[in-house]
Amino acid sequence: MPTLVLRGIPLGEVQGVLFDKDGTLSNSEGHLQELSKGRLLEALARLKGGRASTEEQAKFTELFSKAYGTSSQGINPSGTLAVASRKDNLVSMATIFCLLGETWPEAIQLAEEVFSVVDRNLSKAPSQNINNTVLPGAMDLLKALKAEGVVCALISNDSSSGIESFLNKNKIIENLSPTYWSAENYPQKPHPGAIKGLCNLLDLDPSKCALIGDSDSDLRMAKNANIPIILGYISGWRISPKLSEHQNVIYHWNDLKVQATTKVTE
Repeated sequence: MPTLVLRGIPLGEVQGVLFDKDGTLSNSEGHLQELSKGRLLEALARLKGGRASTEEQAKFTELFSKAYGTSSQGINPSGTLAVASRKDNLVSMATIFCLLGETWPEAIQLAEEVFSVVDRNLSKAPSQNINNTVLPGAMDLLKALKAEGVVCALISNDSSSGIESFLNKNKIIENLSPTYWSAENYPQKPHPGAIKGLCNLLDLDPSKCALIGDSDSDLRMAKNANIPIILGYISGWRISPKLSEHQNVIYHWNDLKVQATTKVTE
């Protein structure tokens, strides 16, 4: 099997490499910021039936920022918006509505309305920000891994449609397996069963794989699934992730190389 090499140091042989998407392979921050802005504005328009006071709107905005991990400095790479699934993000918004006095049934309905409207608006007028483009150097690594016969696949909490859009837009499917694990698969990340499920679909042995992600939840998931090579990528966001569950850190995709297996001749 080929060997992964990080800044000149061999890490071990691999059969497959599992990648997170947002903030790892994909530059998603611009799109997520626009998504966050749209959801906040739609939510404020519905708060208290559109009759919320200035103080109530300010409180909702404060709670929204804390829950989703948004600020003028950028998106918190460990926050709900960056890491969690759409369903989890929707529940977070419904909870904020509850904290401002809505009943849970009403809060869920309001959150669903907000998400639907924003999705529809963005589909009609796609973001002008950098949206789901491949981060610098990642494509070269994927090509090198494929050339050595290493299976590369996505494991993400994005929806299937979001993953398909990323794959198609960047023509990355040529170097990534068409089989992936999304928020619609069960169990979802960060349950270690997500890794085992994806490896089963790919006919991979988890003990012969590496996982690369930008959040401790992903890296901890890999440990619990007995993945031997666990790498944290920290350059996909304006605010660098603070990781503690990694074995090694990737600062730039050019840090990581793949080395062909040396054939022994007699």
